[in-house]
Amino acid sequence: MKFLHLADLHIGKLVNGFSMLEDQRHILRRVLSLAKEHEADAIVIAGDLYDRSQPPAEAVKLVSDFLDELAGRGIACFCVAGNHDSPERVAYVSSLMEREGIYVSPVFDGTLAHFELEDDQGPVTFWLMPYLRPVDVREHFPEAEVGQSYTEAVRTVLDSCQVDTNARNVLVAHQFVTAQGQETLRSDSELSVGGVDQVDADVFGAFDYVALGHIHRPQRVGRDTLRYAGSPLKYSASEIRYPKSAPLVDLGPKGQVSIDLLPLEPLHDMRHIEGPLDDLVSEEVVADQAADDYLFVTLTDELLPVDALSRLRSVYPNVMGIEFQNSASDATGAAGVSLEELQRIDPMELFGRLFQEQNGRELSEGEREQVQKSLVHALGPEGSDD
Repeated sequence: MKFLHLADLHIGKLVNGFSMLEDQRHILRRVLSLAKEHEADAIVIAGDLYDRSQPPAEAVKLVSDFLDELAGRGIACFCVAGNHDSPERVAYVSSLMEREGIYVSPVFDGTLAHFELEDDQGPVTFWLMPYLRPVDVREHFPEAEVGQSYTEAVRTVLDSCQVDTNARNVLVAHQFVTAQGQETLRSDSELSVGGVDQVDADVFGAFDYVALGHIHRPQRVGRDTLRYAGSPLKYSASEIRYPKSAPLVDLGPKGQVSIDLLPLEPLHDMRHIEGPLDDLVSEEVVADQAADDYLFVTLTDELLPVDALSRLRSVYPNVMGIEFQNSASDATGAAGVSLEELQRIDPMELFGRLFQEQNGRELSEGEREQVQKSLVHALGPEGSDD
């Protein structure tokens, strides 16, 4: 039996003010193509279907269209609610969806929903575990010694399932799972995770494959068959160097599992470029790359360029972030000027900051007047608020 493992779709997400909806539509089409190409029997989605608990209408429509397409192709789907999702919204009309082969985790009531698919080797049971906190578990297992431990909470729930370990079992879960002695690779696009919310990987021993969500960097956790799919798109600059993929899991007879990581090519990649402004906006440099990618830019000009952001966006429309790195910032350890700051403050203030960093003092009144005249000449009266 073959299935694709997805997680952390975050449909409806904004990244640095940019809507990712078209990128998400593109990547879901790619998933459908991969499912057809590799004759997948199912797709599992390990939580964070949406980016927030009350997603916008266009996000809901995109998910609905995707699930409709899966149902029309006869591809089963198993989905759990993540910490970004509303369990009630994800589970809405679940009984109707089950008739079409779309299975979602209900609001947690102390049990885990589970469903079977058959192949020539027999049944495979898919267990659906939504994002759980100790407080959710204590409500239904008052006698269990859960306390504040996420590991004990998950262990308590799984022990109650009476999993048949002689048969094939897949768990779909959205938790922060760690293996002893192994560092979990994380990114800036995740909510803060770590510390008390960790779940020890040892509690999942009954399952042939554990499809995890919650961490956006794809990786195994202790063993190959317990892994995070990662988000299908890059959602922060910290993910620039790491390609995205979808695990294609092939369950053979009991104990035989193979995994193939299928690349997910985005509509727009997320990249970092660096150099002097004049070089970066030159025709030769722009023509040599995909100019509509999502870009984080480091400018290395010794003097702060006037109107840097608008010049960059005239050739790179999807600039997401900008910073400056030169001898002055190296010496002071300054982090540079953020994109948000550039959009708020006027060129005179930016020049004043750079002058102070390089000279250790503020502009004198006479120097300020001279700079102001130069800026008015270069930009016109509208280029400065002074």
